[in-house]
Amino acid sequence: MEKLKIGVLLSGGGTNLQAIIDQVAEGLPVEIVKVISSRPDAYGIERAKAAGIPVRALNREVYADREAADALIVEEMQAAGAEYVVMAGYMRMVTPVMLRAFPDRVVNLHPALLPSFKGAHGISDAFAAGVKVTGVTVHFANEEYDKGPIIAQEPVRIAEDDTLESLEAKIHSVEHELYPRVLRLLAERRVVVTEERTVRILPQG
Repeated sequence: MEKLKIGVLLSGGGTNLQAIIDQVAEGLPVEIVKVISSRPDAYGIERAKAAGIPVRALNREVYADREAADALIVEEMQAAGAEYVVMAGYMRMVTPVMLRAFPDRVVNLHPALLPSFKGAHGISDAFAAGVKVTGVTVHFANEEYDKGPIIAQEPVRIAEDDTLESLEAKIHSVEHELYPRVLRLLAERRVVVTEERTVRILPQG
């Protein structure tokens, strides 16, 4: 199978990037052709360098013009040959500049079961609400925050003795399994966005 070429966007520690790198080493048919960080001090940069992945670090000044920043990212990702842009803890909302360049090919990970608990605090918001089940969502990004077509979801039960910290650990553990699983589906060309803007997963083979 031809490997799916992806570019990864991150802002922090890069644990989901590391999970993808580890799965690639185990045979996931994906090639990470570029990593771009929105922050020069993000530890994910070190993870990319350790894996021999070309990396570019941006800074706050670059994002003063969000569309110009996305145009720069698009240029770098296209030059690297990326077919999909994969957000892994990327704390910037993408603009139409990127969405037009990669239509239904910008993928995001959200630490809750969308459409519930949108926004930057999905884990703590779910915990504070006292729900018994939350989870992880992988979806295509669109022009509305946390609202694009959903590719996959995985539930996470909140136990009576869970703390916010233990719930965060559970969520991250599921993220590290679900994201590579979705990337495999994309590599196998089994993910289709319907006219109704929902996602259909084609059967294997």
